Amino acid sequence: MEYWLYSVLLQELYYWSITSNSQNLLNPYLHTMKSIDISVNELPGIVQGECIQQSTEPNTFIKQLVIDSRKLMAPAGAVFFAIDGKHHDGHAHITEMYKKGVRIFIVEKSISLNEIPQAACIRVKSSVSALQACAAYRRKQLDIPIVAITGSNAKTIVKEWLSQTVAADYSVVKSPRSYNSQIGVPLSVWALNERHTIGIFEAGISTTKEMQALQKVIEPTIGIFTNIGSAHDKGFKNREEKIQEKLKLFADCKVVIYCSDHEEIHAEITAQHLPTFNWSLQSSATIEYSIAAKDSFQTQIEVKTKEHQGFFYLPFVDDASIENALHVATTLFYLGYSIQEVSRKISGLQAVGMRLELKEANNDCYLIDDSYNNDLAGLSIALDFLEHVKQSEVKTVILSDVLESGLDSAVLYKEVASYLTTAQVQRVIAIGSQITELKKWYNGRAEYYPTTEAFIKDLTKTVFEKEIVLVKGARIFQFEKIVSRLQHKVHETVLEINLDALIHNLNVYRSKLKPDTKIMCMVKAFSYGSGGFEIAQLLQYHGVDYLAVAYADEGARLRENGITLPIMVMNPTLSSFDTILRYELEPEIYEPVLLKQIIEYAQAKQKHIGIHIKIDTGMKRLGFEKKDVTEIAQQLKHTEFVKVYSVFTHLAASDSAEHDAFTAHQLNLFDEVISLFQTTLNYSFIKHAANSSGIMRFKEAHYDMVRLGIGLYGVESAGLYQNELQAISVFKTHISQIKEITTEESVGYSRKGRVTKPSKIATIAVGYADGYNRRFGNGIGEVLVNGVRCPIIGNVCMDMSMVDVTDAHAAQGDEVILFGHNPTVSDLAKRIGTIPYEILTSVGARVKRIFYSE
Repeated sequence: MEYWLYSVLLQELYYWSITSNSQNLLNPYLHTMKSIDISVNELPGIVQGECIQQSTEPNTFIKQLVIDSRKLMAPAGAVFFAIDGKHHDGHAHITEMYKKGVRIFIVEKSISLNEIPQAACIRVKSSVSALQACAAYRRKQLDIPIVAITGSNAKTIVKEWLSQTVAADYSVVKSPRSYNSQIGVPLSVWALNERHTIGIFEAGISTTKEMQALQKVIEPTIGIFTNIGSAHDKGFKNREEKIQEKLKLFADCKVVIYCSDHEEIHAEITAQHLPTFNWSLQSSATIEYSIAAKDSFQTQIEVKTKEHQGFFYLPFVDDASIENALHVATTLFYLGYSIQEVSRKISGLQAVGMRLELKEANNDCYLIDDSYNNDLAGLSIALDFLEHVKQSEVKTVILSDVLESGLDSAVLYKEVASYLTTAQVQRVIAIGSQITELKKWYNGRAEYYPTTEAFIKDLTKTVFEKEIVLVKGARIFQFEKIVSRLQHKVHETVLEINLDALIHNLNVYRSKLKPDTKIMCMVKAFSYGSGGFEIAQLLQYHGVDYLAVAYADEGARLRENGITLPIMVMNPTLSSFDTILRYELEPEIYEPVLLKQIIEYAQAKQKHIGIHIKIDTGMKRLGFEKKDVTEIAQQLKHTEFVKVYSVFTHLAASDSAEHDAFTAHQLNLFDEVISLFQTTLNYSFIKHAANSSGIMRFKEAHYDMVRLGIGLYGVESAGLYQNELQAISVFKTHISQIKEITTEESVGYSRKGRVTKPSKIATIAVGYADGYNRRFGNGIGEVLVNGVRCPIIGNVCMDMSMVDVTDAHAAQGDEVILFGHNPTVSDLAKRIGTIPYEILTSVGARVKRIFYSE
């Protein structure tokens, strides 16, 4: 199943106004923190299992918990949990995982150890419980605030918004997407490490006796209860029991944050005497809000507390978003933010793109896409959202069976009919076998279909015109097919980024390294044109050790978007030192004046700064030379606030065999410099030299860490291992128009484009302002149309280009591939005498990036 990850533009945070009330807890000496790693020999005790086969390397540290054989990042330090599920048995993949290099297994059944002779194997009663135990053990090692969010709806939205608002002040770890299940929660919590200063996790349950397990994994210090609704009602005797079960998550919390207007939640929390920090729009509470004003785009909120009184604005008008935002605001107040800070952070919230998305549709219609689930509470929220969409007064709802309500069908659909009538819906399209009960209660215009397929088959007879269509269905109905049919097909010029391919490439390079060799990934220049924080977030999740950016403001933006990895800044300046210090960035220092400036700055601020010393061993670009080393090492030895985190050099020709002797000379010189530093400094530091091609061709250059750049993005510059890598980017556009021309006619500016026979010429929506190089004009460049390579004809224009599609059976609107698998980035680079780096980094910022995974 394919899911799409659209990048969200986050608010530009005004970090300079943060006061002492907001706790900036980033630790400047990230490298000296206590390790929370688990070794193989500790594992049986942690998971309470029987070791049925000893590890050949008992001191190996656990780096990854794996439950899906397709999602292996790197075999070194990976533990495969063989889970015997209802529809799939992980034990069937043990041999496969062993062949991939995994050497640690948790199993529930008896297995043949002959198939995995060198692996550690631990048998447990439940692999899921063992997975939870590993995460719980890791959690116990850290004494930091942990926020746990539960409720019937909006857990993911509140989690994402809270993360957005605190990211500038805390080093945040959070649940990816909606990982809130018995398996999702431990996988989320396992991402905790020594650098994090706050965790934000969501937890969901569908029946009794589930929340206790999640509580032991998360051990939250702060609880947020969003709301209570009908989702999963059938798993509980009544609503009261469901609330009680959810509250078990907060058994040991210092505080529970909730809206006391939810009477059932308030009554149960009060009865259990839990410590609270609540809010209300209706009555007295710790935080009292009221809606002061509302217009088409925003809501003005008045706030009163013992310490605060004032106003702030929410960029939403629907009730659900207002409630979710006030959960976040209340949490910020609890964390000590002032009303001015809360106002600034809350006003910049962005909608979370997982449901209730408004999209353009055909025939001047708009779609509200809520094809995620369907329960009574969700329906109420969606209809409220529909009420505030003013593009049309005509409202249609496409609705599936309402599942997991726990109600008798007569009671359920009487309630649904009431919701639809109150929302003044003009037409209902009901899909499913149970929803026919609605006929008894709903008197408005309605059409009934047994299945989604039956409706789609009849779709040509169903007219949608100038109306708002809410698509609200349970997942099993696959209403995304309906959305796809109705949605307006916007022909855009986009760069699609295959995240699976990127991780594949990362693992190819990992496989060339020793298990303890660190990886620094280059995400400078907008991640080589592929994206910004989206790529960095993925790399952080997959356990790389370092990131590198060109400028300090790039690093600051990554920090503001939740990146906690160490970040090296390759081009620091005196004016950027404040940003470097504020965001815990690590400057590359390459010349004496810059070194003097950073030492003086750190001393003046009385703050610790970690630096990376660059050595020029032959590149003749930036870096200290060998003759400088003794003097700078002495300077650094007697400097209190500046510490060397790494010493490194850059290989000038590691991709070229003809210069291997020069590369060997560089490495020998680097070894000499390292020895000088080690003799002078009384502490250890990281050593690194190998770039992407160096990783492949020079094992002796791996040292403690390698720097992975262009190879991560699918280009093997040495040309030896290209078939092992996958292209991660597809640059595509569409045909805007097709014209037929004769041999007497010309194409484009200066009449440069000529044909030798009657031809079809397509204009495509890309030009040099999008990063499609002007040198591709006049037959130099080729694009792919319907599987046929078609040459560019005439000059490339600013916003468009022309292509000869005579042999491609093309039509207006057809997709055009500029680069991807065919032609490749390397193909295009050769055609204009440049390198793949230029092609990738030239793709303009106005080109929309779409991130996806299989």
